[in-house]
Amino acid sequence: MAAMLSRAAARAGARRLSATAHPVLPSSARVVVVGGGIIGTSVAYHLAKMGWTDTLLLERDQLSSGTTWHAAGLMVTFGSLSETSTHFRKYAKQLYSSVLENETGQSTGFMPCGFIELATSRDYLEEFRRVSAFNRKCGIDVQEISPDEVRRLFPLCRTDDVLAGFYVADDGRVNPVDAAAALSKGARARGVRIVENVRLTGVKTQDGRVTGVRTSAGDVSCEFVVNAAGMWARQLGELSGVCIPNQAAEHYYLVTDRMEQVDASWPVVEDPSSHTYIRPEGGGLMVGLFEPDAAAWKVDSIPPDFSFGEIEPDWERMAPFLEKALGRVPTAVDAGMKKFFCGPESFTPDLAPIVGESPELRGYFVAAGLNSIGILTGPGVGRTVAHWIVDGQPDVDVTAIHPARLQPYQSTPAYRRARAAESLGNVYKCHYPHREPRSVRHVRRSPLHERLAARGACFREVSGWEAADWYATAAQPAEVGQLSWGRHHWFDNWAAEHAACRRGVALIDMSFMSKFLVQGPAAGRLLDRLATAKVDGEQGTITYTQLLHERGTLLADLTITKLGPAPLLGGEGSFLVVATDTAHRHVLSLLQRAIVDHSRFGFACVTDVTGGWAQINLQGPRSRELLALCTSASMSDADFPFRAARQIDIGCATLLATRITYVGELGYELFVPAESAVHVYDTIVAASAEHNLGLAHVGLKALGSLRLEKGYRDYGHDLDNLDTLLEAGLGFTADYSKPDGFVGMEATLAQKGDGPLRRRLLQVALNDPDPLMYHGEVVYRNGIIVGDVRAASYGHTLGGAVGLSMVEADEPITSKWIASGTWEVDIAGRRYPARASLRPMYDPKNEKIKAI
Repeated sequence: MAAMLSRAAARAGARRLSATAHPVLPSSARVVVVGGGIIGTSVAYHLAKMGWTDTLLLERDQLSSGTTWHAAGLMVTFGSLSETSTHFRKYAKQLYSSVLENETGQSTGFMPCGFIELATSRDYLEEFRRVSAFNRKCGIDVQEISPDEVRRLFPLCRTDDVLAGFYVADDGRVNPVDAAAALSKGARARGVRIVENVRLTGVKTQDGRVTGVRTSAGDVSCEFVVNAAGMWARQLGELSGVCIPNQAAEHYYLVTDRMEQVDASWPVVEDPSSHTYIRPEGGGLMVGLFEPDAAAWKVDSIPPDFSFGEIEPDWERMAPFLEKALGRVPTAVDAGMKKFFCGPESFTPDLAPIVGESPELRGYFVAAGLNSIGILTGPGVGRTVAHWIVDGQPDVDVTAIHPARLQPYQSTPAYRRARAAESLGNVYKCHYPHREPRSVRHVRRSPLHERLAARGACFREVSGWEAADWYATAAQPAEVGQLSWGRHHWFDNWAAEHAACRRGVALIDMSFMSKFLVQGPAAGRLLDRLATAKVDGEQGTITYTQLLHERGTLLADLTITKLGPAPLLGGEGSFLVVATDTAHRHVLSLLQRAIVDHSRFGFACVTDVTGGWAQINLQGPRSRELLALCTSASMSDADFPFRAARQIDIGCATLLATRITYVGELGYELFVPAESAVHVYDTIVAASAEHNLGLAHVGLKALGSLRLEKGYRDYGHDLDNLDTLLEAGLGFTADYSKPDGFVGMEATLAQKGDGPLRRRLLQVALNDPDPLMYHGEVVYRNGIIVGDVRAASYGHTLGGAVGLSMVEADEPITSKWIASGTWEVDIAGRRYPARASLRPMYDPKNEKIKAI
């Protein structure tokens, strides 16, 4: 690394000389990749491997001149509870360790020296044991080792406060520049053209699709553009109206002078409690930092000519963090400092990469925002993007990394400045399940926000919205408090809210839900073609349904209401589509693109009404009783049956009421014009008080536990883009008799005809009431791993933790197979007895919902 830094000046000089040349570009290419770092070269390499050799890679300066050249080069597979990220890491290690060098003759500098994660507190120990169990399930050989063993492997490491180390013997490090060179060499050998000193100046489009690029060396026609421009990705995206809210931040490491006792074969050591990673480098040590209080860099714009560049270190700010980091290797303090390096790395709002086709522009792919793990995930990212382009869909779960999850407000300078600093600062903090972002809060508020705050709401961020998570009593602070892996001080509040919804009536503000009006003469036929269920039926009906890819995998999970003739409801030919907050831009783009693709049906349009309508949910066995007190409309089961949608009055306001539930009880969702929301809320609360109905205010903690007891799904959490309709247990939504069928019907029927499934989503609950599940816990049947928990909560009615797991087996997964097995769930290395079920464990016959 030190040698690499010293070569920067030479490279910069060569760049200045080569800049006088006039690159000649082809007039066309099938794919244009923008950015010549580890990500861009990986995309180009993998496209070529899949046969798409008509690919052009453009680099504004020289390959690796952005951030790749100064990366630390860690190649670590341990540490993630994401199957996708873990897959990326495993694939990168395989590529770096042998494949690339065998193919190209170019070494990546891979050294399998090992990796150790230090646990210095009980909470870190809990986290790493949970991660270890999941990583082992994914095929990573993680060993928990003693402090003495840590010291044996890395003799200079102070271990007096170490509880355990988590060791992967064949992890290690690579040389980032050599790795990128190997990828680019492999791409060139297969026909990819790589041109340096060319800048992208714009993207040409027609009818919402990419048609070419404009560059400093001329225009090139193309079908696809891949923005792999690293910390410049946001600025390039803005040229095309594409939202990519990554932001550069200062990132530091120190390289010591030579230390005689250092052995180059020692493993990489990561110590989150000291905000540091440490590895041998140039005869000394590299001490890297992920300080908890970080700093964004160049929020206005990244200079286009910043190449092989460094940032002047902020010594005053960094001194305390550097001192703490060096405390892990005390002898390094006296070794002398060869270099204290500061260079920019880009970070995203949620510390997940931005990978996939943009929702704004077809054919425009993003591969950026790698959050300082570009080297160890770059090959996997490149392979995924290439596969997505060539095959038309990704072959890994992309729900957490898709560009559509991000919102335009996150690109504002104020947001990026604050959130990038917090994101970097969170890298080495304990990843508690209830940690909430602190920066740039209160960007979006429900019309009921002040009312709920007065009731003691403790808010959490939901796609930028402030949503009530749970409610404090008068004697409690409305705050999360001390984080932990166990029960928090608000556990009893949560249990009470859960019980109130099961036994009485609860009010849940869900105004953050994504809401779209689809209207026009072709709206019904269009939605019927897209949705698995029949939605263009009787007016005033709400339908739960899914959208599928042509290959039968899930794209979205939503409700569609065919509105009635009343003016508020849009008149004939109008539909309300409701999706989760995280699916907002994803579903909107699916609808917009479908309107274009199915123009043969006639005219239809989609309008985003999310902010225009509040959503107040009344749920529980007494919800009908309370609602009847507030309206002149008949709420009888005969007049307002399950799945009905009616325009009703509450107080002086008119609104749309639908009889539907996400908690497994009799319930209603009220869609209220935002200007009337407070009035409607006050009317409901007053009616409850007057008639002593005990209306409970319920937050998202209870919503989660209620829906998981009932086994209700949530796309992006327990469902993803690899799951089929049948595997997800949602085959009941499919109507195969519709005249136009539905997208994905042929694939669904084919799977249905193949016989009993060997991959199915099951509900899993612990028998022991004490342990808590969150996500990633490994599931066993008869001592054999069959899956992991995708989403979990605490089932207060069931008496223990409950979640959903996609289970796979070598034989048909039937009720008999489930009942005949002995089930366990691994939590932090300890297995707990469990039970599993295809049917909901709470109210399997839906008697509560019917409530006739």
